[in-house]
Amino acid sequence: MRLLSYLVDGEPRYGAVMEGGVVDLTRRIGRDFSDVRALIAANALADAQEAVAGQKPDYALEELVLLPPVLAPEKLWCIGVNYAERNAEYKDSSDLPKYPSLFVRSMSSMTGSGQPLEKPHVSEQLDYEGELVIVIGQGGRHIPREKAWAHIFGMTLCNEGTIRDWLRHGKFNVTQGKNFDRSGSIGPWIVTADELDPRGPHDIVTRVNGEVRQQDTTERLMFPFDFLISYLSTFATLKPGDMIVTGTPTGAGARFDPPRWLKVGDVVEVESSRIGVLRNTVAAEQ
Repeated sequence: MRLLSYLVDGEPRYGAVMEGGVVDLTRRIGRDFSDVRALIAANALADAQEAVAGQKPDYALEELVLLPPVLAPEKLWCIGVNYAERNAEYKDSSDLPKYPSLFVRSMSSMTGSGQPLEKPHVSEQLDYEGELVIVIGQGGRHIPREKAWAHIFGMTLCNEGTIRDWLRHGKFNVTQGKNFDRSGSIGPWIVTADELDPRGPHDIVTRVNGEVRQQDTTERLMFPFDFLISYLSTFATLKPGDMIVTGTPTGAGARFDPPRWLKVGDVVEVESSRIGVLRNTVAAEQ
């Protein structure tokens, strides 16, 4: 099943993508689930599947303003330096990492598929980072790695947009450069684990104006999905709807010589063949 969130007359709603359009689930399910996160927390995927069966679309997909599929996850974790050769891109002669690099983003830094990515006034260094995202279904703490797969509700995509010259404003952190409003995007929908086995392998491709900039597969992850779930749950309770952005391959704009920053009007596409395409156009900050 493909679940997505969107606006209708300024009101957030959610539904399921089917052939020909979108079935609205906001008031169609017998129990009152206000959004995708509530549906996940109630373990109500079967209710959603039953509600969709035999229905005609309520909306054409192209007429909707898409939002990130989970509107307000408690946690949006982001993993850095997770694909082979990524560590070498830093040219610091460091050993391969023993543990994942980790930071968090606020949802105000994310927008939905088809919506503008904002290039801020204060920087020319807006960069792209195409990534796969795992969405937590069953929460938990101290999750054994061998049981981690059962905690994944589904997968989506992220352009983990970064303002590079703001990554080192503080001595020890990257938070500023990772949290500019609407600098990244998530979507277009969640493909649920009953239709898309998180074990993969999964491909990931990033294109800028049609040119492939990043391309890799989860077979080359240094820290696979099950490891990440077990590791994160060692110190934090994972909650239904939490999202883990699992790392970007080599080829971000900062790694070119000279760097290839995003410009107003550029179109960034992040694609995985069994999930779909997350597409955004760069716009100037208003």
